[in-house]
Order: sequence, then structure tokens, then C-alpha cells
Amino acid sequence: MAALRGKGWALLCLLPFAVFFCAFQIAPLLWVASNSLHTSEGWSLANYSQAFASPFYRQAMRHSLEIAFYSSLIGISVAILGSYSLRQVNGRLRDFVMAFANMSSNFSGVPLAFAFVILLGFNGALTILLKQMGVIEDFNLYSKTGLIVLYSYFQIPLGVLLLYPAFDALREDWRESAALLGASNWQFWRHIGLPVLLPALLGTFVILLANALGAYATVYALTTGNFNVLPIRIAAMVSGDIFLDPNMASALAMILVGMMTLITLVHQWMLRRSYHVSR
Repeated sequence: MAALRGKGWALLCLLPFAVFFCAFQIAPLLWVASNSLHTSEGWSLANYSQAFASPFYRQAMRHSLEIAFYSSLIGISVAILGSYSLRQVNGRLRDFVMAFANMSSNFSGVPLAFAFVILLGFNGALTILLKQMGVIEDFNLYSKTGLIVLYSYFQIPLGVLLLYPAFDALREDWRESAALLGASNWQFWRHIGLPVLLPALLGTFVILLANALGAYATVYALTTGNFNVLPIRIAAMVSGDIFLDPNMASALAMILVGMMTLITLVHQWMLRRSYHVSR
């Protein structure tokens, strides 16, 4: 009886979250999905057909995926090295770096775009300095490469915040035991370290991809909506900057959701595969 009463209180406490989740997650998603199927001629898949048939929209999808993938790859690569290094330093420096990572991961939008224009714009301080040193000949912050650099700025601290706790799972006595048994440093990471960290690495990479795919304010502030990525196209058709077409915007939004769903399914498949291989 007491157990049933405890479960009842747990479900009651869960009710506000369930209401909030349905009102602000499920209901908007269903509304967008239904509107994506609505056209002037009735219900059909015409919006999706037009989106995939248009070179302009396909370019937006390709740019979104490329920027998200490369910025996430850079972010998680630096985050792995940074998180591992933080485990080796003293507590005060570690706390400072974690606090800075927490702050910089939330530094986005107009302030971040303005900061990068000052540093890496056509006449930015860092751009001019690197040109004078002969490191670069030219750099266009407003291109795809420039956006990858910009996105990587807020991907790296987010990756550090997500990966740093995962390194707690690696115990130092495992390394010592492997060394006593004659294992090299590479063998330790190949057979022990990476399998233990793999779920956290894959999960962090998926979160970074989602973070980059949905980014809007920073790229809009930097390019004033002139770079072709899916969030910019969706916002333009909702606000009517070019022409008002909320149904096509809904279709593009569902394509964005589909991309993330596919990435999540691949993530789950890789997790299951790595689990079976480790066994």
C-alpha cells in the first residue's frame, strides 16, 4: 500500500512536467507537421516535393549539415583533449576553466557575431595580424568556412561541459593495472579508455550536431540572413522577409526534425553495436 502511495505521489509530481512537455513540445510539433502537409490545393506532400526538388533548398540542407558536422567534429575533438587535460591539473585552474566554459557556451547571438566581426572580419584585428605574419592570404568570415569557425567557438565549451564528467568513469588504477600487464598507452585507450567513453562521446556529438543545426541568432546577426541555411530559410518564410509561406516553412522544419531523428537513430545503432562488440 505504501509503495502504491509512493508511486502515486511520484506520478503527481511528474504531472506538471508532462503538461509542460505536451504543451510546448508535442503540440507545436504536431501543429508544424500538419501544416507542412497543407497546400492551397488541399492536403498533400507537395511542400516536401518542392523542397527536395529545389536546388536552393537542397543547398540550405547541405550547408546546414556541413556546418553542423564540421563544427561538431572540431568541437568534440578539442573538448576531448581539453576534458582529459583538465583531469590532470589542480583544482583552482580546473574550476576557472569550467566556469569560463560555462560562460562562453552561452555567449552567442548578436554579441558573438559582433565580436567575431571585430576579430576576424575583413578588417578584423586578428585577420590583419595573421595577414601581416603571412599565415593567411585572405579569410572570409561570412563564408561557410567562416561560419564553421564561428560555430566551433560555442561548440567547444559545450563539449567540454558535457564530456568532463565522463572522464570520471576512467579510474587511474585501470591504467596502472594495464601498464603492469605490459599494455602500452595506445592499447589502454584502444581496449579500455575509448570503449568506456564511447557512449558519452557519441551522445555529446549528437548534442553538438543538434546545437549547430538549430542555431539561428548568431548566423543571422553575422550575415543578416544572406547565408543559405535551413533556420534562416524557415525564419524568412515565417516572417515574410521575402514572401510569406508558413506551410513551406513547416515542411523545412520537419525536414530539420527528420535530420535530427536520423542522426539519433544512427547514434542508437552505433551504441548498440559498440555494446555488442565490447561484450
